[in-house]
Amino acid sequence: MPQSSKSGHPYVGLPDRQFWKRMGGDPGTGLFDPVSEVKFRIRQDEKIVTAGSCFAQHVARYLTNKGFNHHITENAHPLVPPRVATAHNYGMFSARYGNIYTARQLVQLLDRAYGRFVPIEGAWRSTDGKSLVDPFRPQIQPGGYRDLNDLEADRRQHLAAVRQAVEEMDVFVFTLGLTEAWTDKRDGSVYPLAPGVAGGAFDPEKHAFRNFDEVETTADLTKAFEFIREINPKVRFIVTVSPVPLNATFEDRNCWVSTTYSKAVLRIAAEKVCNSFEACQYFPSYEIITSPKIRARYYAPDGREVLEKGVRHVMQILARHFFEDAPDARGQGAGPAAVKTQQDAAQSHLETMEGLIEVLCDEAAIDNE
Repeated sequence: MPQSSKSGHPYVGLPDRQFWKRMGGDPGTGLFDPVSEVKFRIRQDEKIVTAGSCFAQHVARYLTNKGFNHHITENAHPLVPPRVATAHNYGMFSARYGNIYTARQLVQLLDRAYGRFVPIEGAWRSTDGKSLVDPFRPQIQPGGYRDLNDLEADRRQHLAAVRQAVEEMDVFVFTLGLTEAWTDKRDGSVYPLAPGVAGGAFDPEKHAFRNFDEVETTADLTKAFEFIREINPKVRFIVTVSPVPLNATFEDRNCWVSTTYSKAVLRIAAEKVCNSFEACQYFPSYEIITSPKIRARYYAPDGREVLEKGVRHVMQILARHFFEDAPDARGQGAGPAAVKTQQDAAQSHLETMEGLIEVLCDEAAIDNE
């Protein structure tokens, strides 16, 4: 209710975080922390499954490096050398689903995993014509598959790993990345890449461009989370929005304009879904990286790729608020000296990882000239 005239206007007495000038966060110290309260905490032994856009891989890498249980259900054969397993994207994702850019992709992945949807398009010919690729994971298998039997065998293993991840996870971290997508007109299948970019052939009679709005994205994410909760009632959700701009847009306009539209849609959808589910929390990784407080210091010279120091800042804030027993969590409520100590302890890691992080980003293949 409005304040009485004796106490002044309704903003009198509100916390400092609710005012621009008072919210704090000198970008030079890494203290910018826009998180208020969180709905739950995560123990170090709890199983965390990550999925979403390229930025989700940063979260996964951090969890692994810090000793948290990034739950991997799709592993390479024990006899496969580690370097080969890494090249084939094992360990990068909880299951080898590659990047899940849109909420509709997430819905369809779950439907495919549980036998509720079998797409018409089961395989694409690689761009060089020498192998087959999975239309829904076009870059997950370097060199593609020798034949349809190999592809389908790997897909069965993959979808079984997706089911295992859904059924065993304690926390699901999903990073929304895009609203633009390419679909199959025949059955509504959504691909992570346009046919012809990393396999297949574009056919305007079969394929159509879609740019999902906030209503569609909210409905899709809600549907996905409801389905997950039916299978795994205990799961908790963390939703983030990727701060990485679009690599390309099919809309007839500047790529930056399409980026701002896409991120606005995703941010609205994330807010609505988090407000409608229990134990579902929005985490502002997008806001940390893009804030004017940071003054674009977390982007590479291309203005798109996020530098390691930006990822580290995001993950320190995530750990501080969500993770019990995390090295970075000890900084909760601490002053600049405590945070500086944490930064010094991580400096050797930063020096080896500084620069751009190696991630699998399907979208980057759109503009590879």
